[in-house]
Amino acid sequence: MMRAILSLLVAAVLVGPLQGFVPSNGKTTTQSNIKFQQESSTRRSMFYADTETTSKPNSGEQQKSQARVLGSQENLMLPRQYGPSPDKFPQMTHVCSVVLNATPSEKIFKQALQEAMSVHPLLNARIQGDGEPDKRIDLMQMVREGEPNPCTFVSSGDQPMKVEDVLTIYNNVDDEEELTRRWQTTFVEDLDDPEASWCNKEKGPLWKVEWHRPSSPNKPCALVFSLNHAISDQSSVNRFVDQILQNVASLEEKKKVVPPSKPQEMPMSVEDSVLGLSQRWSDVGPGGLSLNTVKYVLGKAAEGAKNPVILPEKAVKKEGNPLLGALTIISGKTAGGQDESSDERETTAQFRTLSKESTSQLLEQCRANGVSMSNALTAAMTLTAADFVGNESESGAGGEGRNFKVLQSLDMRRFGKALDQGETMACMAGSHDLMLGPFVDGSGKIFRETPTQRRMDKFWKLAQESKKQTETFVETNGPEEAVRVFDFAMTIADLNNLVHLTAQSKDTQGRAYSAGVTNVGVYERQQAFEREGSEGRNLLQVQHGKYKIEDLYFATPHTRSGCLYPLSCMTVNGEFKFTFHPMSPVVNEETNAKFADAFVETLEVVAKGETVESANDDDSEVVSALKNNGLPMLTAIIGATAVASHAGAYATFFQSVMEMKQNAEPADFQSALNFWIFFAVGHPILQPILWISDVLHGTPGPMVGGLVPLLFIAGNAAFIAAFNMSQQIRTSVNIAAVAAFFAYVGAGLDGTAGMGDFNLALDDPYKGQIVKGCPAYDEVRQPSMDNFDLEKYQGLWYEHKFHDWTQFKEVYDTTLGIKLTDGGRGWIDDFAVKGPAPEAAKLSWDKSPVANGAHYFLFGRVDPNDAPGILRESGFGVEFPNYIVDVQKDPSSGEYTESIQFQCLERGGVRVFEGINFMSRNPTMTNDELMAMHARAEKAGMYPYGASPEQMHTVARRPVDAGDVDNNWQAMWRAIGVDKLLELLTESIEDGGR
Repeated sequence: MMRAILSLLVAAVLVGPLQGFVPSNGKTTTQSNIKFQQESSTRRSMFYADTETTSKPNSGEQQKSQARVLGSQENLMLPRQYGPSPDKFPQMTHVCSVVLNATPSEKIFKQALQEAMSVHPLLNARIQGDGEPDKRIDLMQMVREGEPNPCTFVSSGDQPMKVEDVLTIYNNVDDEEELTRRWQTTFVEDLDDPEASWCNKEKGPLWKVEWHRPSSPNKPCALVFSLNHAISDQSSVNRFVDQILQNVASLEEKKKVVPPSKPQEMPMSVEDSVLGLSQRWSDVGPGGLSLNTVKYVLGKAAEGAKNPVILPEKAVKKEGNPLLGALTIISGKTAGGQDESSDERETTAQFRTLSKESTSQLLEQCRANGVSMSNALTAAMTLTAADFVGNESESGAGGEGRNFKVLQSLDMRRFGKALDQGETMACMAGSHDLMLGPFVDGSGKIFRETPTQRRMDKFWKLAQESKKQTETFVETNGPEEAVRVFDFAMTIADLNNLVHLTAQSKDTQGRAYSAGVTNVGVYERQQAFEREGSEGRNLLQVQHGKYKIEDLYFATPHTRSGCLYPLSCMTVNGEFKFTFHPMSPVVNEETNAKFADAFVETLEVVAKGETVESANDDDSEVVSALKNNGLPMLTAIIGATAVASHAGAYATFFQSVMEMKQNAEPADFQSALNFWIFFAVGHPILQPILWISDVLHGTPGPMVGGLVPLLFIAGNAAFIAAFNMSQQIRTSVNIAAVAAFFAYVGAGLDGTAGMGDFNLALDDPYKGQIVKGCPAYDEVRQPSMDNFDLEKYQGLWYEHKFHDWTQFKEVYDTTLGIKLTDGGRGWIDDFAVKGPAPEAAKLSWDKSPVANGAHYFLFGRVDPNDAPGILRESGFGVEFPNYIVDVQKDPSSGEYTESIQFQCLERGGVRVFEGINFMSRNPTMTNDELMAMHARAEKAGMYPYGASPEQMHTVARRPVDAGDVDNNWQAMWRAIGVDKLLELLTESIEDGGR
């Protein structure tokens, strides 16, 4: 979960005012010879990416006060502060510099700016509320409950911000080199300003603009926009720049703005735009989660297994275990200890342009190879990064193959409900992760020096892999799930503090990605803000009147946390404009300049498409890869053999899946398959957890804090050291883990991993015969069900045996509390378990946080058209019947004492799942009583579906009079609030299902 959340995190960098500047609330400062000193200040940041957008018309009046509670992403960027910490988290700043070929008069520019800014609520907004929760309910003070005073945007339409509140003017900048130095200095300093004294959140405004202008109107000038990232993304700023320039041209030509800008409503949050209105976690709770959410989180967690490079070799102080690091951060500490120099980090920026000719050629090459420009950029960034992560970056290919995790920006306006279409200033920035590689050090340099056809083909395959991963992310609703997971985490936890702790880590120095690419696309293809009386929205223009954009660069900071090598770019007037803005000292100014030059050269080589012949085409890379991957290759062979032993079961499974896909409705097919995947994944994940737990509690020797053996800590330290010292070991461990996972699932498919709880086969056979589909209720219903009374069926049941892969054999003392709801039209099953069972984890069962129990709820309905004894059960995106097949009664009271339940899910003629439960009102049953239940199940024809003794698992039970487990570990779980968290989760799930 942590890695899934942290892959969405964003950041901002803030520094004090530039030396020599005299900013004074928008008042003009005339200085002909200001000396700009780039001095290091305290630098703080967190990372987030901007995106390209498209848009469509909207309408609304803004001449009124407007307010909206901030969304989760906006709370991160603002940022929402963390009451228990004395540290003040820096805002996330978005900076954009625009160089114009000529300079308007001060009077006209101020009028144009005032008219443009007055119609955008967030440009006139302040923040009300502190966002503190009612209380924090865990020992680490991280988990939130309630939010009585949320951070809220407030925009007073009758009292908009004035130009004087946002504009600072520096006159007489007549030398073009001096102009360039000034805007570049302001650009970097505003990214790294930790105090952001210009941004008074309680009073507003949340942005500013500096104007560096010459004495002559015929000379170029520069604008530097600096905004709290909560109110802007780059596409919004592009539209705002266009709006201002159009106003300037209109004022010069017509003495007024014609047509005037159209006032807009307060924009919605990205959560509302993507998920839909009233669909935030605070609105829907757990009801908004689905199997897709779980799959998304698991996929993000699996990325860590590829161990992507996040720091150059020379900067690695210690590469910690990701899981250990995440647990350390959750406990309120920094992973690997605090990096005392973290406050000294600063942005080093390089600005480059790819010529019109090369940009055009690159576009044609992309079209010919079926990829986008963004795909080509991620490929080029990956290859270039491979030249700058090893110790021998100048020596050519060699060393270990490395995986690269690249953050690629997305325009969130395009996904989900897509309610926001760029009508006003707002931030709809988002991103997703690409996992690319492995590549040996120096791969990019060899490609540039000798671009053989084979290497050129590999470049385009890399770009196509980027495209494939992006398309998969979108097609599987990744954008929606990313927003949903982040909203969940930000709502229930103080995620800003987790980001702060991550940024200070010695292990990572705040790095989470190898590289990042933010491509906002073509400036002139974006739609402008709407104007009064216009039909639709025009496209942006690089020139209005005599004012033409010559340069446009932007960035968000990666100083505190983010990417090792970030790139922000867009195409303006046919030229690619690149900003390279990594964090120093990890990447110093000289290295950044070399990186920028190498990247541009890579694109130029690709754009030309010219190849050369070489006698050693990729030989050095192949030999190096073989030499340094012997152990991983051996592990892969062994793992493949283990998985292949279940090849027949996999083949039968896929055949059944294709049959189901052919015969079932697409939605029914997908939901049933997701249901199967969720539990097929859950079982193998549990096994190593139990094994490690038993190793922990079985390790002899003195204990630390009465909890963890000292020898266990030492053993872990030795393993982590070996793991970190060798890429081969890391890769081999990851390969072994993946192979073990698929081998375990294969064992479930062929029935060798436990018939009671992990019989995963579809339409699995019985005594050599394939049993297709599910039976009808009348085929299994027993005479004991005559005159069945559902009211009497309510209450507590003890489960004694099951055949059911949605359950786990490792739990014990299972009970089901059945209750009718909604006047008998619905029902709730309070499913209570304890775990792990003493026999499943002999040494650690009593140390578990759920040793004294946990609950989850199943929900269903009673269909009046069904026969008595059929309950409709819902969960994990599917609904299936729960047949009550047989009941036994107390002869004297007539109360039900025993029950046999049978659930069966069929889609497209294929049986996906069958569940059988033997239950009693008594916590204990004799073997004779259980065998009598088997006999009744056999009579009902249920043996082919898993009711025979060898196909069912017996639920373990502790003695009836055994009290709650209590020891040092249970005291620790209570101390950190696990019991309260379980109660809160139980209440939340139960309430969400009603």
